[in-house]
Amino acid sequence: MTAETPRWFTSSYSENGGQCVEVATNLAAPHGIVPVRDSKDTAGPVLTVRAAAFSTFVAGVRAGALGTV
Repeated sequence: MTAETPRWFTSSYSENGGQCVEVATNLAAPHGIVPVRDSKDTAGPVLTVRAAAFSTFVAGVRAGALGTV
């Protein structure tokens, strides 16, 4: 990833019994990436998403464009 340490956080809306992801948005501006990981497996793999793609995803969620499961 980068030499800079990700500052992980979980959304304040994530109160669904632990089925959450954590993101580290502090790397978006300086590196153009948003790392994402499973909050239950913090030592597990990290998915690195381009900041622009992550912003598009969040906008879609907010707009309700992705539906529900």
